[in-house]
Amino acid sequence: MREPGELTAELNDEAATRAAGSAVARALLARPTDRILVALSGELGAGKTTWVRGFLEALGVTGPVRSPTYTLIESYGFGERTVHHLDWYRLGDAADLEGLGFRDLEGPGQWVLVEWPERVPEVGQRADLRLALDYRGMGRTLRLAAGSAMGEAVLAALKTANALG
Repeated sequence: MREPGELTAELNDEAATRAAGSAVARALLARPTDRILVALSGELGAGKTTWVRGFLEALGVTGPVRSPTYTLIESYGFGERTVHHLDWYRLGDAADLEGLGFRDLEGPGQWVLVEWPERVPEVGQRADLRLALDYRGMGRTLRLAAGSAMGEAVLAALKTANALG
């Protein structure tokens, strides 16, 4: 049985994964929030960066959206906010976040999307939204869980709009 703060969706292809990212971005835009932390879990190639592409497209970000696997962080401006897309796969522990300037990324006007949050669980566990992508044949299963009141509001909006099918 699903908890009230959880949502599951079947994503049949890349377009559905991007659409799911877009739906979450639209739900966030409809709320008065100037900061958010989203944790994105899943095996290599599960679609985390594809989901982020859809999220950023819904915000009006144009141009390439690159995986931050080697750069560790890619930032995108939209309006008065900035979305930071981070990859923690190569991090050892929380001490490595200091070198990334992570503390500065959590301020007002900052939306943070973190791939591999399990590498620094003490930060990943406090995410407003926790997203997991798992392989399902040729598609994926998406699980969203709320970690805050903002996360609960986003999930409620997605459920009400039946935005993830």
